[in-house]
Amino acid sequence: MMQTSESGLDLIRKYEGLQLAAYVCPGGKLTIGYGHTGADVTTGKKIDAEEANALLRKDVQRFEKSVNELVMVPISQGMFDALISFSFNLGAGSLKSSTLLKKLNADDREGAADEFLKWNKAKGKVLAGLTARRESERELFLA
Repeated sequence: MMQTSESGLDLIRKYEGLQLAAYVCPGGKLTIGYGHTGADVTTGKKIDAEEANALLRKDVQRFEKSVNELVMVPISQGMFDALISFSFNLGAGSLKSSTLLKKLNADDREGAADEFLKWNKAKGKVLAGLTARRESERELFLA
């Protein structure tokens, strides 16, 4: 059972950003820390950086379980970390139904890496932040 490395967590931290007070994200969900959502996030809630990191590590565990179950070929730590960042941002369901996963499980690593770059849109519009994140994930995947 692979686990996310500090490099993988740093990638998520970089693109999620740290918010120590609860806010409503663009998707309409109350969010805190590094993109943490759930029933424990309430209006006016505040946390410190240590708690934000603990929430991130806890949140990442469910994606680790999914990636470990979905990937059928041996992968490097960088590949795993990139898939965790991707899943954290888009959901494990997106990974499960993706051509990225199909190519990876067919042992087409280069083809899989190129698939990251296709996931840079929100509501049909290319977003610079998503483009940068997908490029970083691809780079880590190929490292």
